[in-house]
Amino acid sequence: MRQDSDLDKARKAINEIDIQMAELFERRMLQSREVAQYKKRNGLGIMDDKRERAKMENAEDLVKDPELREFYVLFQKHLMDLSKDYQRRLFKEMKIAYCGVPGAFAHIAAQKAFPEAETIPFPDFTQAYTACVNGDVDVAILPIENSFAGDVGTVLDLAYHGDLYINSILDMGITQNLLGVKGADLGDIDTVISHPQAIRQSAEFLNRNSIAFKETGSTAHAAKVVSEMGDRSIGAIASEETASIYGLDVMARQINTSPHNQTRFAVFSRSMSSPVASGHDTRFTIVFAVRNEAGALAKALNIIGSHGYNMCYIHSRPSHGTNWNHYFFAELEGDVNGENGKEFLRQMKTVCDNLRLVGSYRHQEI
Repeated sequence: MRQDSDLDKARKAINEIDIQMAELFERRMLQSREVAQYKKRNGLGIMDDKRERAKMENAEDLVKDPELREFYVLFQKHLMDLSKDYQRRLFKEMKIAYCGVPGAFAHIAAQKAFPEAETIPFPDFTQAYTACVNGDVDVAILPIENSFAGDVGTVLDLAYHGDLYINSILDMGITQNLLGVKGADLGDIDTVISHPQAIRQSAEFLNRNSIAFKETGSTAHAAKVVSEMGDRSIGAIASEETASIYGLDVMARQINTSPHNQTRFAVFSRSMSSPVASGHDTRFTIVFAVRNEAGALAKALNIIGSHGYNMCYIHSRPSHGTNWNHYFFAELEGDVNGENGKEFLRQMKTVCDNLRLVGSYRHQEI
């Protein structure tokens, strides 16, 4: 009888604890919903590997009983997985704009960053950007630079003149492949079509194989055209993912000259996030035009250095409407949301005709 009494007592305690845990679980998931809504507003993805690693590293310290620590770590992992599953359900209504057609590198980047969301193609960068401004989509993912072909001026201009914020920069490795219709082989191809940047990235391969080229609007559009033409002598330069979408074979893989080819995509949305400072992966972007006076640019660069910000990236672009004047698009490493950042922006305004904080985010690779 004593044993039965002890068992009943333990089960009663477990039931009471389960009731408390259910209440805490509901509270936690409601906070996960708040996080998901924040991410949707600010164009952030569900995955946050650094946050997860930090949670797992600290999980053991929360449990006093050493025998139970490993089980609590597992419990936390399952809880985070449930939280992400819930956020994915909430993200299903999210709409992501990109430029091109299905299979374009921007489309691939959008799917990697927001696998749960609906991706919507637009024919050019401006229309994708404007769709986000107007609220037709939640986020626009647009390329700002390729490590081989350089910056994408139109998108930098949109960041300077527009109203959206950059809440993430995604670095994605780009691998160009030669695609052809089913049954063709490399020797059949005498002409390829693709985006100008893809052609430049693959110029050595084309020259070595005496293949002519024609330019088109995007790599994915080239693959679509080749599929529709059905000509064994015409190939496309595009991603391997594109081959499966349009029913093509891969004639040759990794034909880009540089093995370290990357494109940087900016994730634009209508509001700006403020990530907690977290070391070298915390960055922010500013666009600015200095005053037309001697030493103005040098003064701006000195202000950047004096506040301890490392400049990761800077490009100059001509200002529309004023001949020979330029603005600058710069990505800086560090936190701009604290007192140091506020003072930095204040000082920059003293030497700039125009200054805008475009975004604050964590650097990511996808």
